[in-house]
Amino acid sequence: MEVILRKDVENLGYANDVVKVRDGYARNFLLPRGLAVSATESERKQLAETLKQRAHKEAKVKAEAEKHANALADKTIKIGAKVGEKGKIFGSVNTIMLADAFKLLGVEIDRKHIKLKGDAIKTTGTYEAEVTFHRDVVKQIAFEVVEE
Repeated sequence: MEVILRKDVENLGYANDVVKVRDGYARNFLLPRGLAVSATESERKQLAETLKQRAHKEAKVKAEAEKHANALADKTIKIGAKVGEKGKIFGSVNTIMLADAFKLLGVEIDRKHIKLKGDAIKTTGTYEAEVTFHRDVVKQIAFEVVEE
């Protein structure tokens, strides 16, 4: 069954994408939650018109996302954490802390768009995170965990 996504669905697609999924997944999960609509001929026409109108806005948003991505790539991001003996952190560094660090640099990013590489960060050092600024702008951002 083909459906048109109304919202971004992780591991499936972004809003306004036409994707082919199994019938049960569409009927029991996507459609009842309002995440997608069935890809009928009238819905496809409506989607085409909507995409035509949004093309200009989308270019602006993408340019803004690239500007933010380049601004963060040039800066050194430091996250302070309480550290015990042997450089181990009390707790771990998570995406919320990274989103707050980005906010201090003037870039607002939702924590759901940040993915940390590897396992939980429990020691000081330099790490990388994959940040999705826009569906077409995904950057690897390096950050450093330092003792507070």
